[in-house]
Amino acid sequence: MNIIEVKDFSFSYPDQRKEALVHASMEIQEGTLNVICGRSGCGKSTLLRQMKSVLAPHGVSAGSILFKGKALNKVDHRMQSSEIGYVMQNPDNQIVTDKVWHELAFGLESLGYDTEDIRLRVAEMASYFGIHQWFYKSVEELSGGQKQLLNLASVMAMHPSLLILDEPTSQLDPIAASDFLATVRKINRDIGTTVIITEHRLQDIIPYADKVFVMDKGSVFLEGTPREVGQKLKAEDRGIYLSMPEPVQIYGEIDNDLPCPLTVSEGRIWISNYLEAKKKSGAVQAENPEHGDSMPESKEDEKQKTLKSGKNSLCAIELKDVWFRYEKDSPDVIRNLSLKVDNGEFYALVGGNGTGKSTTLSLVSRVRQPYRGRIYLDGRDIRSFRDKELYNGYLGVLPQDPQSIFLKKTVLEDLYSVIGGRKNKKSPEYPIDMKKEKAIEGIVSLTKLEELLERHPYDLSGGEQQRLALAKVLLLRPRILLLDEPTKGMDAEYKQELGKILNKLQQHGMTVFMISHDVEFVAEYADRVGLFFEGNVITSKETRAFFAGNNFYTTAANRMARQFFPDAVTGKDVVSCLKKLS
Repeated sequence: MNIIEVKDFSFSYPDQRKEALVHASMEIQEGTLNVICGRSGCGKSTLLRQMKSVLAPHGVSAGSILFKGKALNKVDHRMQSSEIGYVMQNPDNQIVTDKVWHELAFGLESLGYDTEDIRLRVAEMASYFGIHQWFYKSVEELSGGQKQLLNLASVMAMHPSLLILDEPTSQLDPIAASDFLATVRKINRDIGTTVIITEHRLQDIIPYADKVFVMDKGSVFLEGTPREVGQKLKAEDRGIYLSMPEPVQIYGEIDNDLPCPLTVSEGRIWISNYLEAKKKSGAVQAENPEHGDSMPESKEDEKQKTLKSGKNSLCAIELKDVWFRYEKDSPDVIRNLSLKVDNGEFYALVGGNGTGKSTTLSLVSRVRQPYRGRIYLDGRDIRSFRDKELYNGYLGVLPQDPQSIFLKKTVLEDLYSVIGGRKNKKSPEYPIDMKKEKAIEGIVSLTKLEELLERHPYDLSGGEQQRLALAKVLLLRPRILLLDEPTKGMDAEYKQELGKILNKLQQHGMTVFMISHDVEFVAEYADRVGLFFEGNVITSKETRAFFAGNNFYTTAANRMARQFFPDAVTGKDVVSCLKKLS
């Protein structure tokens, strides 16, 4: 039986010529786990919001959506509230009360359940999700992962038959994200709840999906099992293939007739079988293939050559014995932190939610000030900069929430707000500033915003908002770029574009300091990586050395291939090593 049927559904936002959804169709069977994937802005979130009437955006629609065989718009809100659970991208956007226990009970109270039933369901959910240990805490004390788990538990307390999740791990660190998605799989397996999820981190969810739907330009163009979809995408040479799990991508780059692996463990078995086949054919002589010469020169090696040539002699960013707490009597968030970032370097900080990474970025951007210690930019105390000098051409700051820097009603107007308002082309007394026009055209092309210029910034997808925020920051032409989770909500294709942009900016002398949970992106593009824990940098190493030595904070490619190629960190590294054997 189909729990949801989308039939030839189209939708357009107000005053937009281009449709966000174009004749989209899909059938979701009851009790299954379904993944919807696609590029940023392809219509995934818009489609999910249409599956719950109260969340459906305002606009013009055509076609139909059925829930359990009945038109969704004929299903009353009470039934939708109890039967259709929805978890949003940002945990803070869904929490409405001040205490954990009250948040668990809120939905049930709103539906009018009696006290005994509420107590039973709240206790059941707190036990099932392991929330009993922080049951009486204030929600403000919770980490991002705990908040998202609380949202999931609050939704599940109403015993929905359909659970919809819109990129629920976009703000979580890798370990918290993996735990959260494991819980989603458990709900589907143990309770039988139908799950529909959109997710850019396909590594942890797509291998367990019953069905995968791939969207592009507002419609579903491909559906099937994970293996079927992976093979078809590779054959069609679609960019979305970059979003497939790393084992699938590596498999697709190697000429072989073995079954396609979906998980890291399957990937290890596939490599072992592939090497065994090569050994029998005489291509591999040793029991453990030689990998030392297979690795390309690291970015750190290249940077050291630059340093030896006499460039980049000063630290772009230096923190000395920095301490910070939010309130006088509260615990220290940053503890005796010392850190150096070289000029022209791409430095990334990784670590769990709530360890102090974003707070560090706020100190470097002078949004907050330490109560002890010093921060220097190019050897100069950050306190000596005037605001206009610091933020106009020196520091560029991309915040974790891109909406916080949007000011106007359209993307184009928002871009012009950075360098001066756009003049009226029809009025000769207000001539166009061609220099500004060229600057806008260049940044629009660089960040791929051409088709979004007349859209309201708040109507963009998460990935599109990140691109607009980056465009605004780059228009200020900063020397030091501070990025807080810049790949959040971005599809794999544009992540690749972003990486190339940042490396190009480096070549022009820009220093990049980034906070990120996206270890795959960091491994591909950063020069050095630091692990943040309890207010300090525990270790700071060249990127390959950092990831090759970790078990959890490392890439899927490294976990998959480390027993064969210990220094291989990215998928490209593994492919390079395997091709050396051909």
